[in-house]
Amino acid sequence: MNIIGNGVDIIKNSRINNSLKIKGFLNRIFTKNEIDQGKKIKNKTNFYAKRFAAKEAFVKAIGTGFRYDINFIDIEIKNYKNGKPYISLSKNLDNFLQKKFKIQKYKVFLSLSDEKDYSIAFVIINKNI
Repeated sequence: MNIIGNGVDIIKNSRINNSLKIKGFLNRIFTKNEIDQGKKIKNKTNFYAKRFAAKEAFVKAIGTGFRYDINFIDIEIKNYKNGKPYISLSKNLDNFLQKKFKIQKYKVFLSLSDEKDYSIAFVIINKNI
């Protein structure tokens, strides 16, 4: 596998805590599945902060930011049964990646971490050969 992109993002959790009070914020940034999962989590601020950072890190890894009709809800953060996080992309964003990097298969690696004041995400995108 070859690395075709990497990105990192760190966010102050209080920024997300304040944003959670803004009407429409959740629906603009997070998918229905993420919102449903967040309802079950005690520390909602850190839960959403890590996912926000992951989405930012992903668009940094592909080198575009949120342009070219790429939206936050095109990127969904999920967890395997063992708790390990992973990124699921909309079909539109998957097609965009394949065209941008001229690839058929790729693998996205995600690492999340948080503390009291900050959350961080790191993304690596590998081309499958």
